[in-house]
Amino acid sequence: MRITVFGAAGNVGSRVVTEALARGHEVTAVVRDPARFRELPAGARPRVGDATDADGVAAAAAGQDLLIGATRPAPGSEAALVAAAGALLAGAARTGVRLLVVGGAGSLTVPGSGGTAVADDPQYVPTAWRDIALACVAQWETCRADTDADWAYLCPPALLEPGRRTGTYRLGGGELLLDADGTSAISMEDLAVALLDEAERPQHRRERFTVAY
Repeated sequence: MRITVFGAAGNVGSRVVTEALARGHEVTAVVRDPARFRELPAGARPRVGDATDADGVAAAAAGQDLLIGATRPAPGSEAALVAAAGALLAGAARTGVRLLVVGGAGSLTVPGSGGTAVADDPQYVPTAWRDIALACVAQWETCRADTDADWAYLCPPALLEPGRRTGTYRLGGGELLLDADGTSAISMEDLAVALLDEAERPQHRRERFTVAY
């Protein structure tokens, strides 16, 4: 497949690019600052672009088979996450290219809570993370309201950190996945595995899904 990844130099984005290249896909890696080209995995095709610019998204998606949004704004710029979701959806709809959005866990519900969102549970979202968690909820709502693009929204578990690639994970829907010890976690490497599995064998259309160990 020909895949365009926005946020390609980020923690998750770079691992998505690496996983896609390892599977033999052609990857266009989009970053806002050309100075970050040197951070991109070898083999990726670098491109400058802004995920909040719908025209730029459409231009980067043209002729591709898949568009991936893996952007994550700096603290204080959380609103950019919602703007990017809107632009990515618009660009995908304009070109007819499928879109996979890497979101957040905030919109998932906490098991056994009666429907409490992860973003509203301090056990999973301390005060320091609340702004980005709420931005992720708004990002999800932006996707959920869209009926023009062919999209899917991947919610990571509560804990997402660099680690190792095991190639294993569990799939879920709208509820946070917990293991037997009550932990909700996955490595960024295995999140990329799950995302590329969805890219190659689509199971979710205009809906969210989640993964965890």
